[in-house]
Amino acid sequence: MSTLRLVPGTPDAVLSALTGVLDGSGTPFAPVPSDPAAAARVRQAAAPDEPLEDDCAVVLTTSGSSGEPKGVLLSRDALLASAVATHDRLGGPGQWLLPMKPYFVGGLQILTRSVVAGLAPVMLGESFTASAKVMTGSRRYTAMVPTQLARYLDTDLDALRSFDAIVIGGASTPAPLKARAAEAGITAIPAYGMTETGSGCVYAGEPLDGTWIDLDDGRILIKGSTLFSGYRLRPELTAEVLRDGWFRTQDRGEFVNGRLRVVGRVDDVVISGGVNVTLTTVQARLLEHSQVAEAAVLGVPDAEWGTRVVAFVVTKPGGPGRDEVRDFVAEVLPRTWAPRDVIRLDALPMLASGKVDRQALLEGVR
Repeated sequence: MSTLRLVPGTPDAVLSALTGVLDGSGTPFAPVPSDPAAAARVRQAAAPDEPLEDDCAVVLTTSGSSGEPKGVLLSRDALLASAVATHDRLGGPGQWLLPMKPYFVGGLQILTRSVVAGLAPVMLGESFTASAKVMTGSRRYTAMVPTQLARYLDTDLDALRSFDAIVIGGASTPAPLKARAAEAGITAIPAYGMTETGSGCVYAGEPLDGTWIDLDDGRILIKGSTLFSGYRLRPELTAEVLRDGWFRTQDRGEFVNGRLRVVGRVDDVVISGGVNVTLTTVQARLLEHSQVAEAAVLGVPDAEWGTRVVAFVVTKPGGPGRDEVRDFVAEVLPRTWAPRDVIRLDALPMLASGKVDRQALLEGVR
C-alpha cells in the first residue's frame, strides 16, 4: 500500500499533483482547502497517516457539511475514463476554463481533461469575459453550476456564446434556465454525477460511453469505468453502496423517452398535490435571496395536499413575506414547488450536532 500526501487546494498545486499521478511520476494525494474548518474535514476523511488502499490516485472529501465526511477513492483509470468519455461526448478534446474550486470533483476533472487534451487550462480571473478571451484552443469548454450560468447570462453573454459546450452540474438545472440559455444560443449541457462517479457521467439524460444506468424501485444505480474504488477506511460502507459493480446512489430518477430524469434525493422528495417536490432544492433557492439568512424546508402531513411544503426562514429586517417567497422560488423552480406556508423565525432550532432540529420545527406547525 502507498501513502497519501496532502497538497494545497489551489489550481496550480492540484494541477501539478494531478499531472504526476496521471503520468505515473507522482504519488496519490488529497487536495486541502484553505478554510480551516474545511481543511479539518479533509484531514479527518483522508487520514494521511494511515496506509492507503490500492487503486487510488486522488482522495476527495464529500458530505462534510451534512454529516461525517467521507474520503472518496478515485483511481487513475477512473479519472482518465471520465475525461476521455467527456471529450468524446462533447466532440473532441479542447481547452478548458476552470471557474470552480479544484478540490471538488467538478474542478478536479476540468484539470484532468486539460492534462488529457495536452492544453493548459485557463484559471478564472476577476472577469469571466476576460478569462474567456485568454483562451486559444480551437475547441473551448467550461463547466459550472446553475447559479453561475444564471449570473453570467446577465453579465457575460457573449463570453458564454464563445464556448463550444458548457457542462452544467453540481445541482439540478431548472427548466427556465435551460430554456433561457438555449434561446441565447448557448450550448449548455446538464450533467448528472457526483464525486463517487468521477464527476458527471450522464449528459442531458444519456450516460457517457462506458457508463450504464438502471433503476431499483426508483433509486438510480450506476455502473461503469468512472466509478470510485471505495470510501477511505470504510469497507463496510463501500460494500453497502457498491454491489456487483453497481453504485447505489441516494438519488431517485425515472426514464423519460429513454433519458434519465433525476427527480430528487431518496430521502428529501415529498409528494404534494400529486407533484414530486425536492425539498433541498427549494431550500437552496431560498438561500439565494439576498434577504434570507437561514432557511429550512420540510414536508408536513396535510389533509388536502397529502404533504404541505413549509419553509422556515430567518430574514434580515424587511425580509420577504409569504407571497414574495413563493414568487422567488417560482422564478427558477416549478410554481408547484413553492412553499404553501412560510414561517419567519428569529433563528432555526439546532441540535448539538449542529444540524437543524427538524422535529422542533415540525412540532410548531402540526
